[in-house]
Amino acid sequence: MTIPIRLPQPGLRRVAVLGAGSWGTTFAKILADGQADVALWARRPELAREIFESKRNSDYLPGINLPMNLWSSSRLPDVMDGAEIVFLSIPSQSLRENLRIVRELIPRDAIVVSLMKGVEKGTRFRMSEVILQELEIDQNQVAVVSGPNLALEIAKEQPTAAVVSSNDLATAAFVAQVATNRYFRTFVNTDVAGTEFGGVLKNLIAVAIGIVDGVGYGENTKASIITRGLVEMTDFAVAYGGRAETLAGLAGLGDLIATCESPLSRNNTAGRLLGQGLSFDQVVAQMKQTAEGLASVAPVLELAEAKGVDMPIVLQVAQVLAGTMAPKDIAPHLTTDSDQAAILVE
Repeated sequence: MTIPIRLPQPGLRRVAVLGAGSWGTTFAKILADGQADVALWARRPELAREIFESKRNSDYLPGINLPMNLWSSSRLPDVMDGAEIVFLSIPSQSLRENLRIVRELIPRDAIVVSLMKGVEKGTRFRMSEVILQELEIDQNQVAVVSGPNLALEIAKEQPTAAVVSSNDLATAAFVAQVATNRYFRTFVNTDVAGTEFGGVLKNLIAVAIGIVDGVGYGENTKASIITRGLVEMTDFAVAYGGRAETLAGLAGLGDLIATCESPLSRNNTAGRLLGQGLSFDQVVAQMKQTAEGLASVAPVLELAEAKGVDMPIVLQVAQVLAGTMAPKDIAPHLTTDSDQAAILVE
């Protein structure tokens, strides 16, 4: 089968996006609409061909037209050739193995940006840490993107914002400039840990919200979980060097609200299925895309224990996943204990 290729468009910044799922394709569209020349890597040749020829990704973004300056290939060398920035949108648990495949192809001076929101099982490393370990590049070449970013809404060009974070403010600003357009506004900070952990932890709270949705509890229950969940997120992030104000911004509270409240959220959907009585294995089998929160529960609790951070909501999500707590029992125990209720201080 002939593989379509295309030469970069002159005068446009050349960027690559690895991963043609809903978020990878959406972010590629964001970049193309910001006037970059975007090469999108799709693992399956037939998907790459559809994107290249039809400017559609019917598997993940049905009905969305993609820009002409966005093209796709299943051949990594074609996608990587000349890229100034490489954006990674790969399931977090397979990032390390994929980096080992592509690291010789990434231009040595390219900026590498994580679009992922997960913690690696076993090692408990954030995605930016995995990137630094596997690519052996300067930390100033690494950035992360996070925020209230539900893919389909953005693909429909509904306005939103996000945060780009890097240890080097100039790197964050450069990525933000490329990743800004008329419907997608990008802010910057240098709190990489806080930004990444915000994206990881809100997924776990969203699973809890999905569980109580599935059980049939109402808005009071959900509001209390979101509010106390933000406390857990902030305590955890600060314990690992993040800034509290980051968790109060787009990468924390903003992302938390969007992920908890939208049926487009994979983590909310996974939780709702759990609340309706499906087992963990049944939920995984039914989900068409990865719900990063399910894989991150165990490593987050291990990290919390190492720093002495109390995370009762996340702990109860883990118990529901393990089948040791009935979904209907998750909410009454989240913020109170009958022996301690009189002395709780917010």
